[in-house]
Amino acid sequence: MPTRTLRNEFTLPVPARAVFDHVRDPRSYVGLSPLVIAVSDIEPLDGGFRYRAVERVPIVGRWTYDNPLRITLFGDGDGPFVVHGGVASNGGVHVDYRYDIADEGAGCRVVDVVTLHTPFGLTRFAASRARAVQQGRPAVLARRLVGD
Repeated sequence: MPTRTLRNEFTLPVPARAVFDHVRDPRSYVGLSPLVIAVSDIEPLDGGFRYRAVERVPIVGRWTYDNPLRITLFGDGDGPFVVHGGVASNGGVHVDYRYDIADEGAGCRVVDVVTLHTPFGLTRFAASRARAVQQGRPAVLARRLVGD
């Protein structure tokens, strides 16, 4: 099974705790990942959550596929902050993710790492979607946490 790791580092003009609190809440992922349209069945786990989500994947033109996801999310809130977990998707795609969030200057630095495990033939498609989401995440977080 092919594996690809994507990394994005960025800064935000807010305290690390604000980013940690936001990305540690499963409900925040609706729109944080533009493909995620719903989050449900949130169950607390020791240090985190297990939940379900639906991502709406564009296929061709107006055709889309609503892909059910099973997600785990864990957070270490002692600083520097870490949020990590995994996403299991139909089609054998699995994603491990991790945010390292640390105060820096007047704001914070976020290191966003996504590792994709995909069946042969899906790596390029999955990586292009994941990269687009990852590169858009700083702007979404800035809008949500800083404002316009």
